[in-house]
Amino acid sequence: MENWKRAAIAGSALTATMLALKGRRPAAVLVGSLGLAVLASEYPDRFVQIREELPSYVEQGMRFLDLAIKIGGKIKELAEKRAARAFEELGEF
Repeated sequence: MENWKRAAIAGSALTATMLALKGRRPAAVLVGSLGLAVLASEYPDRFVQIREELPSYVEQGMRFLDLAIKIGGKIKELAEKRAARAFEELGEF
């Protein structure tokens, strides 16, 4: 990769990060996508592969979120039962 492309990618990533931290999300997305476009021009085959595999990544992420929601619900249920038992024990005194 040529030096100017490396500088463009690094500069856009840094600028996008700074803009996102300052709350300017639309500008951060624009600058970040410019860096991705330069990166895609260097490695077009990898980006085609990623684009083809994207649905499976989304599906795996959704399964992970579903599992996290189920675990959170179970923790909430157990915490409520424990709190109810604690109140019952306090009432016995």
